Amino acid sequence: MEVTFFGTSAGLPTKERNTQAIALNLEPYSNSIWLFDVGEGTQHQILHHSIKLGKVDHIFITHMHGDHIFGLPGLLTSRSFQGGENKPLTLIGPKGIQQYVETTLSLSESHLNYPITYIEIDERLDYHHDGFTVHAEILNHGITSYGYRLETPTTPGTIDVESLKSIGLEPGPEYQEVKMNDTFEFNGKIYQSDQFKGNAKSGPIVAIFGDTKPCHNEHIIAKDADVMVHEATYIEGEKTLANSYHHSHIDDVFELMRQANVKQSLITHMSNRYTKEYIDEVYNELKNTTDTPNFTFVNDFDSFKI
Repeated sequence: MEVTFFGTSAGLPTKERNTQAIALNLEPYSNSIWLFDVGEGTQHQILHHSIKLGKVDHIFITHMHGDHIFGLPGLLTSRSFQGGENKPLTLIGPKGIQQYVETTLSLSESHLNYPITYIEIDERLDYHHDGFTVHAEILNHGITSYGYRLETPTTPGTIDVESLKSIGLEPGPEYQEVKMNDTFEFNGKIYQSDQFKGNAKSGPIVAIFGDTKPCHNEHIIAKDADVMVHEATYIEGEKTLANSYHHSHIDDVFELMRQANVKQSLITHMSNRYTKEYIDEVYNELKNTTDTPNFTFVNDFDSFKI
């Protein structure tokens, strides 16, 4: 899989950063793109990338602040003309997201040529799709804001060819049955497939957070995540200022990483008052501190393999 950032600024766009938008390419599990938040100008950002709107089949909204949703109506409309015709879309987010979209489209007399399924979250969500599990928990941001935990499909264990040959089963189409099923039949005998396969491999866990100050539910979303995408609106100064505005300080993110056993954190939603040069300075300073977890301050159009 690959995560790409199309907006990394907090609140307002800057000359270097657009407002919030994240794309998750699900290959090799699926030929689909999932978007997380759609800030103003997201569809224009996507034009500078190889991602096609027709491949977007899920959009997840963390919360209803404008820097996370103002680009949504335009992107939905453009999808009709960019490969989305007759391709269903699932839109998941807080209560009110359906009314926001339908009211905007109605008043602008915009018409879509594909159906949308709306799922509005009530406190928490457990959603299953093509082997993926998505769990959402409410955060602490003053308004309803969610974090999303994605657990990817488990890859079946590798076939042990020699073990199968030992019972007389030579390589062929039957091996797919062994790989995909709990049991298989050969020469009138039922075998347990696990006896002829290596251990199944769990897929990576990805945690994507909306805006929040530290809270208990963050640990549920982040636990043992391979990659965590988290805001750090404030990357310097006192934590109390960040938390008073229901946002996170970089030290909050590091503490969450340590407590939740997060392997890597991609930091976004940095205050628009920070220049790229200043962010680079802070990054170098933090990286030279011995107890700093594995993190990156992301920029627009950065992509990371998962």
